[in-house]
Amino acid sequence: MPLVTSTEMFKKAYEGGYAIGAFNVNNMEIIQGITEAAKEENAPLILQVSAGARKYASHTYLMKLVEAAEIETGLPIVLHLDHGEDFEICKACIDGGFTSVMIDGSKYPFEENIRLTKQVVDYAHDRGVVVEGELGRLAGIEDNINVSEEDAMFTRPEEVQEFVERTGVDSLAIAIGTSHGAYKFKGEPRLRFDILEEIGKLLPGFPIVLHGASSVVPEFVETINKYGGDMPGAQGVPEEMLRKAASMAVCKINIDSDIRLAMTASIRKHFAENPGDFDPRKYLGPARAAIKELVRHKIVNVLGCNNKA
Repeated sequence: MPLVTSTEMFKKAYEGGYAIGAFNVNNMEIIQGITEAAKEENAPLILQVSAGARKYASHTYLMKLVEAAEIETGLPIVLHLDHGEDFEICKACIDGGFTSVMIDGSKYPFEENIRLTKQVVDYAHDRGVVVEGELGRLAGIEDNINVSEEDAMFTRPEEVQEFVERTGVDSLAIAIGTSHGAYKFKGEPRLRFDILEEIGKLLPGFPIVLHGASSVVPEFVETINKYGGDMPGAQGVPEEMLRKAASMAVCKINIDSDIRLAMTASIRKHFAENPGDFDPRKYLGPARAAIKELVRHKIVNVLGCNNKA
């Protein structure tokens, strides 16, 4: 099956009260772990690539790895650019075969965000590609995204309708309390479901996206710390909050940190138990299996998109 856009996926997800997992990828083992889990659970899938991952693995290698995943699984797969920061990188991904791009103009004033987002939308739609925009700013660190808590900003519901109408975006990432990275909350985790509910009323049927939605699985953090890590106080978004968001207007939930933690915990454990090992297959194989089990859990117990492909 060729790569698809998210249009039909999101329509079904909104109507069905579930969300699609958007998993960040960097190399072959990560792609394999994600797609094997999705195939076994018959789940639709979004593989997303940050600018940093695209630079690390190269555009061509990533395209061929995703092509292999299509052949192996037969699943509907969206290839999405995560946090495109300017028109040029969005254009390069559109021209290079991506079926979805995000233009993140959230750091700009409202009017400039609209101008930049519409520029990308016009170019993408002429080529059959869909676009995700963003209103509001998430705190935290992920690749080249670094926003302090002081600079974070909740999405203002009164702006979303104008933004969507004037830009023509196909989905919208909002800020309701999630953040990038493994340190999401000081104190009790809390998401602004009141903002999400209001946006859902203003834009009925319109797909909303949650970034920074890893749960920072305690088991992985404990393993990393056991074998020399230093992650005190790391905590993510409780899974019951993500399930609630998926039952509302949220159709796409981004997951990156949990994948990194699963892989890192597995590799650290392997080398602690096998310090003389130097065969990459022996430590990357278990890491791939850990990612697969993580993604399977997310698909079934958090996203609810199993058997929805």
